[in-house]
Amino acid sequence: MPTKDAQHLADEAELDLVMIAPTAKPPVCRIVDYGKFKYEQLRKEKEARKKQKIVEIKEIRLSPNIDTNDLNTKINAAKKFLSKGNKVKITLRFRGREMAHMRENQHILNDFAEKLGENAVVEKAPKIEGRTISMVVSEKK
Repeated sequence: MPTKDAQHLADEAELDLVMIAPTAKPPVCRIVDYGKFKYEQLRKEKEARKKQKIVEIKEIRLSPNIDTNDLNTKINAAKKFLSKGNKVKITLRFRGREMAHMRENQHILNDFAEKLGENAVVEKAPKIEGRTISMVVSEKK
């Protein structure tokens, strides 16, 4: 229908001619009350925002001389974070003379990822950044 005719029909009904899909061929328009239309759109957007899941990155810090029991405690904390849908950044911090043995202690992060189990995936491989080695782990989908 030509735009003039559609506008005439909208004026007769005392409503507005609103373009619903401007990119379609031909463009799609609807005769509605514009205020009500905008209100409905805002409500739908608000509902969509409520349903979004915001993924947080939780951090777990380790040191190179961590004991097995402490490591198990940290692994349990990481599992809890992953089960809630968060990503986990595992950071291995080095201080003082520990800096000389960074490469030898990188296995701690690999063991950590291995012990998290099959439901965890290494998203970012261990990377040396200054005095730390860090990696990011997320839940397998």
